[in-house]
Amino acid sequence: MMQQALNALLNEISHLKSAFVKPILRSWNVSDHLEHTFELTDDEMHLYSRQILLDGWDIEAQEKLKLANVLIVGAGGIGCTSAELLARAGVGKITIVDADTIEVSNLQRQIAFTSNDLGQYKAETLAKHLQEINPHIQVSYQNKRFDETNADELVQHQDVVLDGCDNFTTRYLVNAVCKTHQVPLISASAIGFEGQMFMVESDSACYECLFPKENQTNEGLRCAESGVLATTPVMVASLQAHHTLLFLGLGLTPLKQKLLLWNGLNLTQRILQFEKDVNCPVCQASASVN
Repeated sequence: MMQQALNALLNEISHLKSAFVKPILRSWNVSDHLEHTFELTDDEMHLYSRQILLDGWDIEAQEKLKLANVLIVGAGGIGCTSAELLARAGVGKITIVDADTIEVSNLQRQIAFTSNDLGQYKAETLAKHLQEINPHIQVSYQNKRFDETNADELVQHQDVVLDGCDNFTTRYLVNAVCKTHQVPLISASAIGFEGQMFMVESDSACYECLFPKENQTNEGLRCAESGVLATTPVMVASLQAHHTLLFLGLGLTPLKQKLLLWNGLNLTQRILQFEKDVNCPVCQASASVN
């Protein structure tokens, strides 16, 4: 009975779109291609039906996801989970960049990969995995590092960038390029039993305000040196993907200029407010450009 009622509701929504939405779009001289791109197909309506039925989430929010462009930097423990959740939720275009290949130690926490993928590029393998999950979206990839040679090209046309990389050099670069191009950044990291996440926008404090580069004397701890519980990056990545959906679909920014600290040993989290550093070179450079 529940499924029949749901199907009836979706059919009614489809009818209303044909009766009212399409004529309005045509009256605005919207091209057939754009009209098709903007609308959800009947198959997509059924695929995303449980989201569309949410109180506070509707067809408009779902269509915003379909039109969204998201860049994911790093296809490791965080990137794998975030990418898969966004693909399942209906984000229309996902780009993945990572130069690494899959090793056996990755399989403990990088949920998109299996033993059959050993030796393959992470970005390419993850992209194929996402396309199999959801054929309605577009997925592209680069089997390269995110660096000065491709950073501007990758970032400038995105609606949001998700950083899940494992080194400070890349994090600082992602932050700087996002600030320059005024593209929102949602950054997440995980180590051991703990994780953290925050959001940067064009008018907010940035990663370097929070963690000044001059205070970083080394690349810090990585999973290879200090270890990580299999569930830690998955938990943090789920929060990252959740925040991304809230931002893209509803325009919400709950972690703008706030640092979320998640503790996996006692299952608690804290949220700390942080402010702009008036001496931050990234914010100063961004202000001069924009």
